[in-house]
Amino acid sequence: MATRIDKKIVGYEVVKPDEEETAAAAPAQPQEPEQEQDKVVQLHERLERPEMLLGSTYKIKTPLSEHALYVTINDIVLNHGTEHELRRPFEIFINSKNMDHFQWIVALTRIISAVFRKGGDVTFLVEELRSVFDPRGGYFKKGGRYMPSLVAEIGDAIECHLRMIGMLKDEGLDEHQKKLVAEKRAQYESVVAETEDAGEGDFPPGARLCGKCNTKAMIQMDGCLTCLNCGDSKCG
Repeated sequence: MATRIDKKIVGYEVVKPDEEETAAAAPAQPQEPEQEQDKVVQLHERLERPEMLLGSTYKIKTPLSEHALYVTINDIVLNHGTEHELRRPFEIFINSKNMDHFQWIVALTRIISAVFRKGGDVTFLVEELRSVFDPRGGYFKKGGRYMPSLVAEIGDAIECHLRMIGMLKDEGLDEHQKKLVAEKRAQYESVVAETEDAGEGDFPPGARLCGKCNTKAMIQMDGCLTCLNCGDSKCG
């Protein structure tokens, strides 16, 4: 059967009868399925903010101000309902009636929020903030823990939040340290009870500040300084 060609011929190719039959008989090649890994959404700075985020607010009350500080951290849930579901911090807000710190608080919230949105491991923020010392001196929180600055308190709040959503794991003490702490606490049980009645905290009066956990729980025991809170000992 003849076929009329109305358009200009710009090229041609001769197809042999056996090649034409082979091409017609060959099954269509199935398209490769999309890799599951390609569907996983990762947190990055171009990810749009959802209309609603999950959040937690932490209250910080310090002797440096009569007004409390409120730290709110909002999280984004990635790959909801799948095995790759993750909850990651997306933004932070800090609010207080005290306007003395307004400028640096606004700057801090914007910088930390920008780091959150970058994605990846943001746990380094905890140590960076907790290593900030106030030149006027720090203060002791309830229980004898030393806090070097208000910024360090914010770092503590972020650490608490990262532990809650699973980004930080609580390693805790090993068995040897637990046993040591239990022995020291047992020896000082009566003294601790007296200090609790006096409202001075959970550790004996005169306890020194532990350089490892920043808690006034370092006591002299058997000629060696030992922390009743974390088990750190100057004798190894």
